[in-house]
Amino acid sequence: MGAPRPAEPLSEDLSRLAALHGVATSYQPSPDRTVAASATAVTLALAALDVDAATPDAVRTALTAREHALGERLLPPTVVGWGTGTPGALAALPEATRLSIRTEQGETRASAEHLPPGVHAVTATAPDGRTAHAHLIVAPPRLPAPPTRSRGLLVQLYSLLSRRSWGMGDLADLGELAGWAGRTLGAGFVQVNPLHAAVPGPPTDPSPYRPSSRRFPDPVHLRVEDVPEFAHVEDRGRVDALLERAGELREAVLGKGALIDRDAVWEAKREALELAHQVPLGPGREAAYADFLAGQGQALRDHATWYALAEVHGPDWHRWPAPLRDPGSPETARARRELADRVDFHSRLVWLTDAQLTAAQRAAREAGMPVGIVHDLAVGVHPAGADAWAQQDHFAAGMSVGAPPDAFNARGQDWGLPPWRPDRLADSGYAPFRALLRALFRYAGALRIDHVMGLFRLWWVPEGHPPTEGTYVRYDAEAMLAVLVLEASRAGAMVIGEDLGTVEPGVREALRARGVYGTSVLWFERDWEGDRRPLPPDAWRADCLATATTHDLPPTAARLSGEHVELRDSLGLLTRPLEEERAEAAADVREWRELLARLGLLDAASGEEAEIRAVHRYLLRTPARMIGVWLPDGVGDRRPQNLPGTWDQYPNWRLPIADAAGRPVTLEELTGSPRLRALLDVLRE
Repeated sequence: MGAPRPAEPLSEDLSRLAALHGVATSYQPSPDRTVAASATAVTLALAALDVDAATPDAVRTALTAREHALGERLLPPTVVGWGTGTPGALAALPEATRLSIRTEQGETRASAEHLPPGVHAVTATAPDGRTAHAHLIVAPPRLPAPPTRSRGLLVQLYSLLSRRSWGMGDLADLGELAGWAGRTLGAGFVQVNPLHAAVPGPPTDPSPYRPSSRRFPDPVHLRVEDVPEFAHVEDRGRVDALLERAGELREAVLGKGALIDRDAVWEAKREALELAHQVPLGPGREAAYADFLAGQGQALRDHATWYALAEVHGPDWHRWPAPLRDPGSPETARARRELADRVDFHSRLVWLTDAQLTAAQRAAREAGMPVGIVHDLAVGVHPAGADAWAQQDHFAAGMSVGAPPDAFNARGQDWGLPPWRPDRLADSGYAPFRALLRALFRYAGALRIDHVMGLFRLWWVPEGHPPTEGTYVRYDAEAMLAVLVLEASRAGAMVIGEDLGTVEPGVREALRARGVYGTSVLWFERDWEGDRRPLPPDAWRADCLATATTHDLPPTAARLSGEHVELRDSLGLLTRPLEEERAEAAADVREWRELLARLGLLDAASGEEAEIRAVHRYLLRTPARMIGVWLPDGVGDRRPQNLPGTWDQYPNWRLPIADAAGRPVTLEELTGSPRLRALLDVLRE
């Protein structure tokens, strides 16, 4: 399953059919190399789009039907307009075509000029009698640049334990960190990991990037004591026992060096929240909860129903009784009624978590942060989870998202996430994407989009095949960007795209044109098309978030010392001899040290702490509009939060922030750390 098999040649008809449905027939792992996709990969991708290409006759039939449909249609299912001018697709209609536009605001217009931002319904009637109905997305031309340059912190929330959290960091800890950083450091933002709802365990998948739902948050992040009803639970004996259990979970991590046990934390919190659920809401809170339920509508009912059904039938809806696999079936409606109390419980948890997320953003803004909390949007969802069940018509059956083979991974990658179908998104006016973004922007000052290249295309891997036998499927990037810009502008929020790694030509330029920031990590910023040496600071792009590292990379102390190579060697992850890897890592760091010294940021006698400060002074020399500090770098942590290529060999997503000796550090100790203060003082210089 390592190297890809030679691809069987594609017929001309199959290639044309694939192109008309956005399915790629080749890809470029590097600018000078093109690899053909296999006929199997192309055929299976088309099948996931309900296009039969299994035989030459089927290909010809499908090709004829597609060409005829495209030739006859007046409009695509979704049309995009930027600003106040007439969208190109409408301007290209036959002369004398009549338009009727029902705006999102409820007006009816006969012209597409000067439409307000929104998603409108357009009907076009041509002189020959043909009629088309389409969604019309009108978005501002670009997101505005933030008024000031901002510096901030990056942290995985679960790793940030305070003396009040229940064994993992929570939303009250996030509010405390933001309040402290904003007021004492002048920080502009705090970026966190995805806080999406997880597939329930045990064991729960600890990765925040494979959630059950991206639209709704995970109540494991709740601060239980901040739920008003918890204070009124009558059984104080059980409350005291739960608080004692919370202390034990906290002490196990902070005092005894145990890993974060998400399942144990959730077991304790769930019991506490079920007690609080038995306490009647006061009239004002009852009215607020009713408003929330009405605002979230069917999406929340489906989400809560999935969790209620998962308690009875297990967390993989594919294994439920057949009628329950359909969220709209009469049997599912009956089960929802029978499980009404559990559906209400899970709906209430979403409401409570939404309130604490909103409170964290409010704390950040009240502390003077111009951005506040930067939330993270994962690239997809778990195939067995709530979103995949509730929105299954929008997902491509039998497909998984991944990455093709490249210079860093000859086997490619399969992330186990079902992709959205681009045709169904377009037919719905991108309704699932709009709803997802609107939900996240409720409490985000900015949104980081993981693998932002997925707005343009995704690598589809057919079920049962290795990732080497996948192919790219293209999305309508203009429509995806229009929805993103529309929803972000409505929320007054920024967007940051994670665009690291191989990026197809034109993607960064398209993002920049719409005001979407990129991500630049120091160790990757080299002149790859020239001498391959580190880029001088003035050669960096301005519209980006610049950092020294990320959650998937070694902390800066480990990078400087070379410990990350030893860690990968101990886990059998190296693809070359150890000495070769050591030498390359040392040469990489040496070149950066030399550049820092030439810029006057580092002297020969500098130690580790001074070197880390020099790295961040260098970031400040770049024109980057956002500078981020990986919070564990402030206390000398050596361990990456996630080590790609590992599963149970390394404790991914379960490590608390620790100092250079590996001792867990609390939020209270962090904010009092002289080493962290010295690093953050660099940002205030």
